[in-house]
Amino acid sequence: MTDSQDFVTVDPIDVEPEPKPTGSQPALSTSEENTLAMFAHLSILLNLVTGFLGLVPALIIHFAYKDRSRYVAYQSLQAVVFQLVFFFGAAILAGIVALVSTPLVLVCVGLFGLFLALLLALIPIAALIYSIVGAVDTYHGRDFQYWLVGQWLRDTYNG
Repeated sequence: MTDSQDFVTVDPIDVEPEPKPTGSQPALSTSEENTLAMFAHLSILLNLVTGFLGLVPALIIHFAYKDRSRYVAYQSLQAVVFQLVFFFGAAILAGIVALVSTPLVLVCVGLFGLFLALLLALIPIAALIYSIVGAVDTYHGRDFQYWLVGQWLRDTYNG
Protein backbone atom coordinates (compact mmCIF):
# COMPACT_ATOMS: atom_id res chain seq x y z
CA MET A 1 0.00 0.00 0.00
CA THR A 2 1.12 3.47 -0.68
CA ASP A 3 0.78 6.45 1.56
CA SER A 4 -1.93 7.98 -0.59
CA GLN A 5 -4.22 4.97 -0.06
CA ASP A 6 -3.96 5.11 3.75
CA PHE A 7 -5.85 8.38 4.07
CA VAL A 8 -9.34 9.17 2.94
CA THR A 9 -9.80 12.77 1.97
CA VAL A 10 -13.13 14.46 2.33
CA ASP A 11 -14.10 17.57 0.51
CA PRO A 12 -14.71 20.22 3.22
CA ILE A 13 -17.77 21.51 1.39
CA ASP A 14 -19.57 18.18 1.83
CA VAL A 15 -19.09 18.03 5.61
CA GLU A 16 -21.86 19.68 7.61
CA PRO A 17 -21.07 20.93 11.10
CA GLU A 18 -22.69 19.07 13.94
CA PRO A 19 -25.73 20.87 15.26
CA LYS A 20 -25.22 22.53 18.61
CA PRO A 21 -27.54 21.49 21.43
CA THR A 22 -30.53 23.78 21.85
CA GLY A 23 -30.15 24.03 25.64
CA SER A 24 -27.33 26.36 26.54
CA GLN A 25 -26.28 24.46 29.68
CA PRO A 26 -27.06 21.09 31.21
CA ALA A 27 -29.63 20.76 33.98
CA LEU A 28 -28.43 20.84 37.56
CA SER A 29 -28.22 17.76 39.73
CA THR A 30 -30.48 17.53 42.76
CA SER A 31 -27.53 18.12 45.06
CA GLU A 32 -26.53 21.27 43.17
CA GLU A 33 -30.10 22.54 43.24
CA ASN A 34 -30.37 21.99 46.99
CA THR A 35 -27.04 23.71 47.65
CA LEU A 36 -27.85 26.74 45.48
CA ALA A 37 -31.29 27.10 47.07
CA MET A 38 -29.69 26.91 50.51
CA PHE A 39 -27.19 29.66 49.63
CA ALA A 40 -30.00 31.84 48.27
CA HIS A 41 -31.85 31.59 51.59
CA LEU A 42 -28.68 32.08 53.64
CA SER A 43 -27.82 35.26 51.74
CA ILE A 44 -29.88 37.10 54.34
CA LEU A 45 -26.90 36.68 56.67
CA LEU A 46 -25.03 39.30 54.64
CA ASN A 47 -27.58 41.85 55.81
CA LEU A 48 -26.22 41.46 59.34
CA VAL A 49 -22.75 42.46 58.21
CA THR A 50 -23.46 44.90 55.39
CA GLY A 51 -27.00 46.00 56.13
CA PHE A 52 -28.28 45.56 52.59
CA LEU A 53 -26.14 43.27 50.39
CA GLY A 54 -28.07 40.09 51.20
CA LEU A 55 -30.15 40.57 48.08
CA VAL A 56 -27.15 40.38 45.74
CA PRO A 57 -26.25 36.66 46.05
CA ALA A 58 -29.90 35.61 45.83
CA LEU A 59 -30.38 37.74 42.71
CA ILE A 60 -27.18 36.39 41.13
CA ILE A 61 -28.27 32.82 41.82
CA HIS A 62 -31.71 33.55 40.39
CA PHE A 63 -30.49 35.07 37.14
CA ALA A 64 -27.59 32.65 36.68
CA TYR A 65 -29.61 29.47 37.18
CA LYS A 66 -33.21 30.34 36.27
CA ASP A 67 -32.90 28.63 32.88
CA ARG A 68 -31.30 25.52 34.34
CA SER A 69 -33.58 24.84 37.31
CA ARG A 70 -37.09 26.01 38.09
CA TYR A 71 -36.56 24.92 41.70
CA VAL A 72 -33.49 27.13 42.16
CA ALA A 73 -35.20 30.01 40.35
CA TYR A 74 -38.26 29.76 42.59
CA GLN A 75 -36.33 29.40 45.85
CA SER A 76 -33.92 32.25 45.06
CA LEU A 77 -36.72 34.58 43.98
CA GLN A 78 -38.56 33.74 47.19
CA ALA A 79 -35.43 34.66 49.18
CA VAL A 80 -35.20 38.03 47.41
CA VAL A 81 -38.85 38.95 47.96
CA PHE A 82 -38.77 37.72 51.56
CA GLN A 83 -35.74 39.86 52.33
CA LEU A 84 -37.32 42.91 50.73
CA VAL A 85 -40.59 42.52 52.58
CA PHE A 86 -39.72 41.19 56.00
CA PHE A 87 -36.12 42.14 56.66
CA PHE A 88 -35.98 45.61 55.15
CA GLY A 89 -39.65 46.43 55.55
CA ALA A 90 -39.67 45.55 59.24
CA ALA A 91 -36.43 47.42 59.86
CA ILE A 92 -37.82 50.55 58.22
CA LEU A 93 -41.10 50.20 60.10
CA ALA A 94 -39.28 49.75 63.43
CA GLY A 95 -37.20 52.85 62.71
CA ILE A 96 -40.28 54.93 61.93
CA VAL A 97 -42.08 53.79 65.06
CA ALA A 98 -38.98 54.48 67.19
CA LEU A 99 -38.63 57.91 65.63
CA VAL A 100 -42.28 58.76 66.26
CA SER A 101 -42.46 57.26 69.75
CA THR A 102 -39.31 58.89 71.12
CA PRO A 103 -40.86 62.38 71.31
CA LEU A 104 -44.02 60.82 72.73
CA VAL A 105 -42.00 59.36 75.59
CA LEU A 106 -41.03 62.88 76.57
CA VAL A 107 -44.56 64.25 76.16
CA CYS A 108 -46.95 61.52 77.26
CA VAL A 109 -47.24 57.82 77.77
CA GLY A 110 -45.16 56.85 74.80
CA LEU A 111 -43.53 53.90 76.47
CA PHE A 112 -45.99 51.71 74.63
CA GLY A 113 -44.67 53.13 71.36
CA LEU A 114 -41.11 52.47 72.44
CA PHE A 115 -42.08 48.94 73.43
CA LEU A 116 -43.75 48.52 70.03
CA ALA A 117 -40.61 49.76 68.27
CA LEU A 118 -38.48 47.27 70.20
CA LEU A 119 -40.94 44.52 69.36
CA LEU A 120 -40.85 45.45 65.67
CA ALA A 121 -37.06 45.42 65.81
CA LEU A 122 -37.30 41.68 66.52
CA ILE A 123 -38.95 41.03 63.15
CA PRO A 124 -35.65 41.14 61.18
CA ILE A 125 -34.17 38.66 63.67
CA ALA A 126 -37.19 36.38 63.22
CA ALA A 127 -36.80 36.78 59.45
CA LEU A 128 -33.18 35.72 59.74
CA ILE A 129 -34.12 32.59 61.70
CA TYR A 130 -36.92 31.82 59.23
CA SER A 131 -34.46 32.10 56.32
CA ILE A 132 -32.10 29.68 58.02
CA VAL A 133 -35.00 27.22 58.38
CA GLY A 134 -35.65 27.68 54.64
CA ALA A 135 -32.00 27.06 53.87
CA VAL A 136 -31.92 23.85 55.88
CA ASP A 137 -35.17 22.61 54.30
CA THR A 138 -34.00 23.30 50.75
CA TYR A 139 -30.61 21.76 51.42
CA HIS A 140 -32.35 18.57 52.46
CA GLY A 141 -34.44 18.63 49.27
CA ARG A 142 -37.72 19.72 50.79
CA ASP A 143 -39.80 22.31 48.97
CA PHE A 144 -39.90 25.38 51.16
CA GLN A 145 -42.42 28.21 50.99
CA TYR A 146 -42.26 31.39 52.99
CA TRP A 147 -45.53 32.35 54.62
CA LEU A 148 -47.49 34.68 52.31
CA VAL A 149 -44.57 35.11 49.90
CA GLY A 150 -44.18 31.52 48.71
CA GLN A 151 -47.66 30.85 47.36
CA TRP A 152 -47.95 34.31 45.80
CA LEU A 153 -44.66 33.82 43.95
CA ARG A 154 -45.58 30.29 42.89
CA ASP A 155 -48.83 31.57 41.38
CA THR A 156 -47.02 34.46 39.71
CA TYR A 157 -44.10 32.33 38.49
CA ASN A 158 -46.31 29.60 37.01
CA GLY A 159 -48.39 32.38 35.51
